[in-house]
Amino acid sequence: MTLQIDNVTKKFGNFTAVKDLSMTVKQGSMFGFLGANGAGKTTTFRMILGLLDATEGSITWNGKPITYANSTHIGYLPEERGLYPKMKVEDQLIYLGQLRGMKKHDAKIASNEWLERFEVPHYSSKKVEELSKGNQQKIQVIASLIHKPSLIILDEPFSGLDPVNVEILKKAILDVQTEGATIVFSSHRMDHVEELCEQLIILDHGQSLLTGSLREVKRSFGHQNVRMKADFDLSFLQETTGVTSYKQTIEGGVFQIGEEKVAHELLRNALTKGDIRYFAIEEPSLQDIFIEKVGKEHA
Repeated sequence: MTLQIDNVTKKFGNFTAVKDLSMTVKQGSMFGFLGANGAGKTTTFRMILGLLDATEGSITWNGKPITYANSTHIGYLPEERGLYPKMKVEDQLIYLGQLRGMKKHDAKIASNEWLERFEVPHYSSKKVEELSKGNQQKIQVIASLIHKPSLIILDEPFSGLDPVNVEILKKAILDVQTEGATIVFSSHRMDHVEELCEQLIILDHGQSLLTGSLREVKRSFGHQNVRMKADFDLSFLQETTGVTSYKQTIEGGVFQIGEEKVAHELLRNALTKGDIRYFAIEEPSLQDIFIEKVGKEHA
């Protein structure tokens, strides 16, 4: 089953939120949506779910639009929390599971299993409003996964979570993917997308700037990083021909270069000043790519 978006445009009056967007998400894959605030990520998610109608183009899952008829196969985590604050956690999860076609008994078992998995079984009888923001986020995530959906859309799933709980959620996401689910998620944390996603898209003002596999996106960037550590100031090296940018770090610096031969020139020049404690040629991070690509569009 494939999620297919073909030449989709969404307009609100004279404002175009998404413009001529096309992408394919294959079954069982993890697909990352990157973009600044207002880039069109949430609007695209809402069109996928059928909550908004596309102005132009088509969106299909397994060859069909997502409607009430097949929505029980979809899991959705909105960026804004949509829980009932006065309702107890277990009652809420059972209710939301039943809305997705589960029997009450099965929803109760699944609820208890997920609460154990997220290390919060003691919150089952608490009201949502009594929980911290991070634990409310956990409950919201459970609500999107409890009915074992085959397509899962997660809008900023790591929001409000501390590093320990981020790792718990990452493992849960990877586990449901291993079981066959297709997962699409957005995040402002580039490192999370880089770690989890095989395919990604970078949106800006509703348009695709880059899309493809992580490897393809990095190769298309055309730059590499050289990271050096030394006991002396390395800033003089930024004048080396072929260095496109320089960032000073506590122990040295990071140089962005266009060709690998520039790295050897940097090392030779650095060694004329003293010993180098660390030297490495690194592929660009998604953070580097995002800042440059989106930054150019806003320049």
